[in-house]
Amino acid sequence: MPMPRWWGHVNKRVFNPRAITGGRWPVLIHIGRISGATYRTPLDAHPVDGGYLFVLVYGSRSDWVQNVLAARGARLRVDGREVELTAPRLVGKDEAFQALPDEVARPPKLLRITEFLRMDLVAG
Repeated sequence: MPMPRWWGHVNKRVFNPRAITGGRWPVLIHIGRISGATYRTPLDAHPVDGGYLFVLVYGSRSDWVQNVLAARGARLRVDGREVELTAPRLVGKDEAFQALPDEVARPPKLLRITEFLRMDLVAG
């Protein structure tokens, strides 16, 4: 896992609420696979052809990733609007980097991020 899980817990309780209320970060709205509760998670989301690509800083075992995979979709609040996303799938670094526009910075090699989540926009 690229980042330690304990940092994720700090992030979730301290920084995420500020990022959500600040409105500057894309926010993924997803349903808990066990609780059924609605969660909002600020993320590093990048538009790609036909959808969005998410950098999995904490790996694919993160709760939000597992929630999205179980629900087979989520909503993303970005640039003041909400979009519906479907068909979540894990992709590797090569596929992710090929999909990302050249001007988007790649995660530092130091973080050892090898997994990404890609989702398609729902037409309409």
